[in-house]
Amino acid sequence: MKGKGVWLENRCLGSTTVGPRGQVVIPVNARKEMGIDAGTTLLVFKALGGQGLVLLKVDAIEQMMSVVSKRLTDFEKLVKDYKLPKAASGKERAD
Repeated sequence: MKGKGVWLENRCLGSTTVGPRGQVVIPVNARKEMGIDAGTTLLVFKALGGQGLVLLKVDAIEQMMSVVSKRLTDFEKLVKDYKLPKAASGKERAD
């Protein structure tokens, strides 16, 4: 993942046609730009209300899950810290 706003970058990297066996070829410029080599595992998601597909590299999903996991841990600590004063005093915390 390159940085902030990585999920918002949308642009066409070429086109492809579905072959008789259901296979598609990812255009060479897209493979080069996205670092997709032979053996790269991609997850396929239904998108746009069933009108399209999104391909995501498993590595990118793993990185995203790591970031989300850390953020959830941070939120869990905030909630725990928020509840501690209430539990100690037995009163509702004023915001």
